Amino acid sequence: MKRFVLPEELSAVVDRSPSVIVPENKETLYELIFGNEHTGRIDVVYDVEGRPVHEADVVRCKNGAVVNFTEDYMRRRDPDSMRIADGKPTDKPRFEEVYGCSFDGLRADTFRWLATQELILVPFRAGGHKHGYEAALVCPRNAAFFAFAMAQLQTFVRVRELERFEPQAFIYVAPPFRHTFFKGKQAVVHCRGEKLHEVFAYNLYPGPSAKKGVYSFLLDIGEREGWVTAHASAARIITPYENEMVMMHEGASGGGKSELLEGVHREADGRVLVGENTISGTRHYISMSDTCTIQPVTDDMAVCHPGIQPANGKLALEDGEDGWFVRVDGITEYGRDPMYERIAIHTKEPLIFFNLEGVPGATCLLWEHTLDSTGKPCSNPRVIIPRRLVDNIVTEPVEVDVRSFGVRMPPSTAKHPSYGIVGLLHVLPPALAWLWRLVAPRGYNNPSISGDSPLAAEGVGSYWPFATGQRVRQANLLMEQILRCTATRYVLIPNQNIGIYKVGFAPEWIAREYLARRGGVNMRMDRLTPALCPILGYCLKDMKVDGQHIPPKFLRPELQELLGQEGYQVGAKILTDFFAKELAVYDTPELHPVGRQVLECFAKGGSVEDYCRIIPLGLE
Repeated sequence: MKRFVLPEELSAVVDRSPSVIVPENKETLYELIFGNEHTGRIDVVYDVEGRPVHEADVVRCKNGAVVNFTEDYMRRRDPDSMRIADGKPTDKPRFEEVYGCSFDGLRADTFRWLATQELILVPFRAGGHKHGYEAALVCPRNAAFFAFAMAQLQTFVRVRELERFEPQAFIYVAPPFRHTFFKGKQAVVHCRGEKLHEVFAYNLYPGPSAKKGVYSFLLDIGEREGWVTAHASAARIITPYENEMVMMHEGASGGGKSELLEGVHREADGRVLVGENTISGTRHYISMSDTCTIQPVTDDMAVCHPGIQPANGKLALEDGEDGWFVRVDGITEYGRDPMYERIAIHTKEPLIFFNLEGVPGATCLLWEHTLDSTGKPCSNPRVIIPRRLVDNIVTEPVEVDVRSFGVRMPPSTAKHPSYGIVGLLHVLPPALAWLWRLVAPRGYNNPSISGDSPLAAEGVGSYWPFATGQRVRQANLLMEQILRCTATRYVLIPNQNIGIYKVGFAPEWIAREYLARRGGVNMRMDRLTPALCPILGYCLKDMKVDGQHIPPKFLRPELQELLGQEGYQVGAKILTDFFAKELAVYDTPELHPVGRQVLECFAKGGSVEDYCRIIPLGLE
C-alpha cells in the first residue's frame, strides 16, 4: 500500500476497512470471486436498511465466471445513469439539479459504507499500456466479479513492480445506495477535479462504470488536452490479392462496431445473403469465392492520442482497452462466430460472462442466453474477451483509410414510410461526416440499452452518453480532427434494413469487401450520384464485388417498387427533421467557424455539392 498515492478520503477508508486486498495477478483476483476453490456458486447479497437484497448470482464454469443479475433492468446499460457532481462546465444532468441536494452527503455516506467492507483495490492503466493513465477500482470483496471484469477490460498493473502508483482516476463501487437513494435506478456519479476524476458506481452491471466510466475519464482527459477517444472498432483488411486497407467503424451501441471484425456470414451453401424482401420473402444472394482477412485493431474505444498522429493527413488510432466487452446476441447456435466461440469454449484462462446460462462445473456456451422475466432471451448477453486471445490482433497504432458510420435502420415502405432509406453504401463529404457524428442516431431496435425509442440520438461522435463535459467542445474536437486528417475518407453504412429489405449486417461486410478491393474510397466522381436526400451524400451508381453485381435497389432504395420516391421522400423528411432538432443544441457562439458554415448549409437545405465546397471531398 505504501506504493500508492491515495487521496485523503480513500486513505481514511483503507485505514478503517477490515481488510484491503491488492491482487498481485488476475489469477488471484479470479479466485477471490468464489472465496475458495470448492465453491461453485455464490450469491451477491447486500444489507439494505436491515433487509437482504439479492443483486446477482455468480457461477463457476469450466471456462470462467458467469454472472446473472436478478433484475432484467440490471442486464443492460441505462442511458440515463450519468450524473455530474462537480462545478466544472457540463451539458449533462447535475446531481444537485436532479435530486435537489448536494452530493456531499451521499459521498460521505459512500466512504463510510466502504470503510465497513472488506475491499479489493485493483490498479490499472486506463486507455492502454503505453499512452494510458494510472487509475484504480475500489469495490467490496463480495463483488470480486466486478473487480475481475475491470482487470480484464483495462491494463492490469502489478504494483509490486513499481515504486510509485498515483491514480488520476478512481472508480468506487457501492451497490446498496441504488436502493436507498436512487430508487432502484442505475446511477454513476462523476466528480472531476483538477488532478483527479472520481466515478461513484451505484450498480453492479459494469457497462456504465467499469466500461463506460473509464471511457468518460479518457474523454475528460482528451477534452482538456485536445484529442478524442472515438467510439469505434477498427481493423486492417487484407484482400485475397494482399492489398491492405484500414477501416474504422463508428456508431451508437448496436451500430455494427463488433461486426466489422467478423468474417462475412454465409448461408449453408456458401452464398452471401444480401437481403430478404419483408413483403414477399424473396431473397437476394451473391457468391463470393474469396473474402478478406480481418486483422482486428479495436472493438469499441479507439484512442486517437496526439503522440501517435502521423504527418501524412491520415488519422491514427490504437486500442484503449485490454479486453473487449463483446455482445453475443447474434450467436444463437453453434458455428455462428467460430473465433469467439473457440476462444470462449477452449479458453487458455478464465473468462467472465454476463447474461448467459451457467451451470457449476459445465462449460458456458455463448448461444445459451439467459431468459428475461418475459421468457425471451436477454438481448444483451456479453463476454469479456482479452484482446491478446483474438486471432490476428494488431498491437501497434494504425493509420485509417476509411471511416465508416453505422446506423440501425427500420423497414420502410410507401404504406409505412420511415427513415430506413439509406442505401448499402454512401460516400460522405467530410462536412456531412461531421454532421452524422454530431447527431449519431441510436437507430432501430437497439439491443444494448434500456429505454430505447424509435429514433433517438446519442450525439457527438456517438460517445456523448459517456462524456462529462460540453457538446460544443467535443463537436469542435471532431471538426479539428476532420480538418487535419484530409487523407481519410468517410462512408455511411446502414444495418438491419434497407427500405423493404431485411439485411442484418450484410451491408457492412459487403461494403468492407468492396472498399478493400478498391484500396478505400478510391473512385472517380462519375461513379457517384447525389442521393435524393442531401444529408446522405453520394450513392454508388453501380457496385460489383468479386465479380457479382449488387442490384441497384440496394444502393438507391427509391428504386424499390414498394417504397418508391414518394415513400423515400417521407423518410427523408423524417430524417432531416430529426437532424434539425438534434443539431440545434450546437448552434452556439463557441462552435468552430467551419462547423458554423456546415450548420448554415444544412439550415438552408444545401445540396451535397454545397457541403463539398465547405470541405472538399478529395475525389476527381
